[in-house]
Amino acid sequence: MEPFLLATAFVVVAGACIAATVQLVREQRASAVLRARNAALTRGIELREQELRHLADVRLPELMESLTNPGADVTGPLHDLAREAPAYDKALRTVLELFAGSAEGVRQRSDQAAKATLRAMMRAVQSLANEQQLAITTMQERHDDPDVLEGLLRIDHMNAQLGRRAQATAVLCGSWPGQQRSASALSDVVRGATSRIRDYLRVNLEGTAGNAVTSRAVEPIVLTLAELLDNAARHSRPDTTVEVNFRPAHNGVAIIIDDAGVAMEAEELQRASELLSGEVSVDVHRLGDPPRIGFAVAGVLAARYGFRVSVDSRSPYGGVRAVVFVPNALLTTAPEARRPEPVPASLPAVAAGPEPGGAPVAPDTPATAGGLPKRTRAAVPRPPAGTDAPDAGERPPPRPARETAAGLGAWQRGTRSGRASTPPDLGGAADDAPFDAPSDAPSTEGERP
Repeated sequence: MEPFLLATAFVVVAGACIAATVQLVREQRASAVLRARNAALTRGIELREQELRHLADVRLPELMESLTNPGADVTGPLHDLAREAPAYDKALRTVLELFAGSAEGVRQRSDQAAKATLRAMMRAVQSLANEQQLAITTMQERHDDPDVLEGLLRIDHMNAQLGRRAQATAVLCGSWPGQQRSASALSDVVRGATSRIRDYLRVNLEGTAGNAVTSRAVEPIVLTLAELLDNAARHSRPDTTVEVNFRPAHNGVAIIIDDAGVAMEAEELQRASELLSGEVSVDVHRLGDPPRIGFAVAGVLAARYGFRVSVDSRSPYGGVRAVVFVPNALLTTAPEARRPEPVPASLPAVAAGPEPGGAPVAPDTPATAGGLPKRTRAAVPRPPAGTDAPDAGERPPPRPARETAAGLGAWQRGTRSGRASTPPDLGGAADDAPFDAPSDAPSTEGERP
């Protein structure tokens, strides 16, 4: 009996041990699973905390910077969230998209508000510049003292530059050029642009073109050329010239501007190409200090009116070459110059002289329809025999402003004297006679050197 009891007890004890062992193994496995799950959850929490801090400290600021600077990069997540936490990765992407959309909306509203304010301010400045120009023109017609006229010519030129700056800023903010002109020859368009920059004496126009620019495109191309010429003059030494040439093409005419200044780097050329294309929206907050609006304005006008502008560093003088390509759609036949009408025999013609009263004009002297004399260039004296002729490549020095003012004053005195001596029945014709200023004197109607 006792052996049986011992065997039974042994079996019971062995079964209990086996059961305990199985239960222990199960518990160990369950504990390992729980520990692994706990480690995964802990890692997930740490990963989310790290990504959240990275989002707030790095990614969102970089995203904000990229909205104002398209060249800036935005850093990605620290971990492979698409594999480790796909749902969390999707949530972060949604946050970034919402933030970018909100920031872009704020930027656009801010840009529109700034442009609206600048546009209104520039309109006021343009209005004041036009009123000032009218006052300057009136003073130029009333005064004939060389000293006074010299000062008026300088003020006239500075007012032209002021008007161009206001006009360019207004165009950049969505306004139109604001001036409608008749079709003008390409040479006159370049001269008009030259008259609106500070260093106009450094611009050298080589050659002529037989085409003219259509009426609607004259002012935009003049403003574009003025900005490019001003940029070329400002970025080159003051003792160098800016060369302007025409190159006819199959489907238009190219106006080429070469300077001898500092060449542009690859990044600068890329940025300039983007602005000149007119395809990118110009942010007025990113124009620099002081603002650089030349390329931006040229791009806006080119896209709006259908001509093209490009720049590169292939100028033969080591500087930058800018090209304005005017297509045939914006070109027309150059307007023919009006021929002077003969002087009526019954009218006493008066020449421009140093004192009121003037002197009789020879019968073959050209005059206007009202009998006013038209000033002609004086013949250049030939050098005495045996002396060396001046080099054909040399250009005469620019005429002093005082000499120009003196000539303009003499012309005005002769004009007033001629009008005073016109018979009453033809006084209206004399008052409506075309304004024929000296060839080297600045014009008082828009483009003024």
